Amino acid sequence: MTEANPGSPDIRAAQLKEQPTAVVRETVPMNALRDFFGRAFGAVMGAVQEQHVQLAGPPFALYRGMPTDVVDVEAGFPLAAPFKSAGGEVSAVVAGTLPAGQAYEAMHIGPYESLQHTYGAIMARMQEDGASPGEAMWEYYLTDPGAEPDPAKWQTLVVWPVA
Repeated sequence: MTEANPGSPDIRAAQLKEQPTAVVRETVPMNALRDFFGRAFGAVMGAVQEQHVQLAGPPFALYRGMPTDVVDVEAGFPLAAPFKSAGGEVSAVVAGTLPAGQAYEAMHIGPYESLQHTYGAIMARMQEDGASPGEAMWEYYLTDPGAEPDPAKWQTLVVWPVA
């Protein structure tokens, strides 16, 4: 068995509880994710405030399937109470759910461009444990790039449920 390299994330098994969310879901080109997140997080924040629903955590993005040059993604916030879907503008905000179940979590520290290393480490851990990765995975964005300009300090919690 080899020693873990110093840059490898600490991976832990977690038992998730179901979490109501409000999200915008689209199929987005990978190179347009940043714009999509800005639009989605703004739309969700406005819709949630209109309904007076409390946020229950940081912004997140949930990805379905393996990303290629485009990705099926929903971006929004976990909520303290269920959200009623709000149609209207181009980016329709809808009620969603982060599912309950077993998952692996790892804290990624650094720029978003290096997240694939954390995903690779989680995948390796799943294989070691004989677990199969679920089809969806999500990232909680714990650092606001607007408030912390140094990408080396950004913290992203990666959550990957097992199938």
